[in-house]
Amino acid sequence: MPNPQTETLNPNSKDFLWLHLRDLPYFRAMLRAAEAAVYQQYELPGPTLDVGCGDGHFASVTFTRPLDVGLDPWWGPLTEAARRGGYRTVVQSDGGKMPFPDGHFGSAVSNSVLEHIPHVEQVLIETGRVLKPGALFLFCVPNPRYLSELSIPAILQKIGLSGLGRAYTEWFRKMSRVHHAVEPDVWQSWLEKAGFRLEKWWHYFSPEAMRMLEWGHYFGAPTLLPHLLTRRWIIAPTRWNLALTRRLVEQYATAEAHPQGTFTFYIARKI
Repeated sequence: MPNPQTETLNPNSKDFLWLHLRDLPYFRAMLRAAEAAVYQQYELPGPTLDVGCGDGHFASVTFTRPLDVGLDPWWGPLTEAARRGGYRTVVQSDGGKMPFPDGHFGSAVSNSVLEHIPHVEQVLIETGRVLKPGALFLFCVPNPRYLSELSIPAILQKIGLSGLGRAYTEWFRKMSRVHHAVEPDVWQSWLEKAGFRLEKWWHYFSPEAMRMLEWGHYFGAPTLLPHLLTRRWIIAPTRWNLALTRRLVEQYATAEAHPQGTFTFYIARKI
């Protein structure tokens, strides 16, 4: 397995934390801001495919050009992705059976998506099929510490309620729709079967950051109503309104390598 390498991120003129914080609940914003900074270090030759583009918010604020294709199985988010302008084209399709010819794309990304897909091995095979030889594939996913570092199970265990803690962990996994929270050796095996070489990986997003994300699901509950009514998570997306929130979360919005990080970034290349 490739040795993990410390990922040192260069300064970037974009304020990714603000660009996400003004539109998203804070727990999503701090994680997405960290991930957005990583992509600035890599060239993505076109055409570029986004596997699981969702509503397109991430691509619209992260990349300096529209990506060529955003692919997702759900029509609702795709309509938002088309409106945001982060893609030249959006395509509704299951990632396990993509409507593209062999070797069509020069690069691909998938940001915090693959963990949600039960048939992820088939999606990796299809991604490999549609990439040109030598093409980069960048993606990030949670690892086992995404679940083992949750704060509420730890509290329950301390007071003798380990069974309830395990039930909470399973509920959290299902609530966040995480089918795969595995270590790099598993991803390497899957990638190699799909025709990739894993070149680099590193863990990021500390256990403390993960616990901040965990509690954000509950502190962020008041944003559900305005989102339902207006399709906006943040009613007043101004710097003064979000100043305190930013101060609390900005220390966690980093993708610097962390030995106990709860998410992992992968750099793979099509053989």
